[in-house]
Amino acid sequence: MVDFLTRASDRLNRGVEYLLFGLGLGMALIVATQVFCRYVLNASLFWSEELARYMLVWLSFFGATVAYHRRLHPGVDLITARLGRNGQGAATAFSHLVCMGLGLTMMISGSRFAWFVRGQVTPALGLPKWLILAVIPVAGLILSVHALVFFLRVFDRRAG
Repeated sequence: MVDFLTRASDRLNRGVEYLLFGLGLGMALIVATQVFCRYVLNASLFWSEELARYMLVWLSFFGATVAYHRRLHPGVDLITARLGRNGQGAATAFSHLVCMGLGLTMMISGSRFAWFVRGQVTPALGLPKWLILAVIPVAGLILSVHALVFFLRVFDRRAG
């Protein structure tokens, strides 16, 4: 079961990494085009700043899930480094439980907020705001999947 979930988590992360590449490249191209149009052609693209801002929001939320999956978030191990192997395992399991709780909170609160603004549209693009805010519960789900895998791995290692 742990191996299946690990492979699923890895595939999910790989897909998110491709999405991040596309979002980052697209955002860079949009901003560069806006700068060119504004300063060379003296004509502003009214929609570009809004789209780049929303892409940055998506990059931030999805980027956090990739950083968690790759274990790139900074941590302080002042206390856990002094614990024994079992204490470190318990602290690691607890931290992954907290991350699952955060993911669940993001799913619930993010869904509620997206539902709350479902009738609103963005000013320049006219996109439904729920579509922009859907990144919060989706990122929460991805974070929860990764946290569940890491949580189960703690006990899988201890058994073996």
